[in-house]
Amino acid sequence: MAASLRPLFTENFAANLDSIRLFLEPEGRLAFRRLINRLFQDIVPTLCRFPQSGRLFLAHAVQSMEAQALVDRLKALLKADDDMREFVVDDYLILYLVRQNRVIFLAIKHHRQLSFDLRRLWI
Repeated sequence: MAASLRPLFTENFAANLDSIRLFLEPEGRLAFRRLINRLFQDIVPTLCRFPQSGRLFLAHAVQSMEAQALVDRLKALLKADDDMREFVVDDYLILYLVRQNRVIFLAIKHHRQLSFDLRRLWI
């Protein structure tokens, strides 16, 4: 049986949830409740137990010099054994970091929202 890692949620992740709640309002209250239930009853426990379930975030092809510069800055922030991943479920993309015995939840976005702000992800 695989050992479960401990979850840690960044302030950015919490702010993203609030942003999703506002994004879905007012007609999406039920959708937001479903997201919260699924997130804490299914997704977080699954990623803590099987942290390699998501795709490698830095494996994406970089197609511009600006994006490459951002990737290089991001790589400089990562520790040697860090594993940055993304997990897609339903309408959401979750960005998380596997570090030692933790799964650090960095960001969550609805697929119709803008991209991640990687500068604010670190605790």
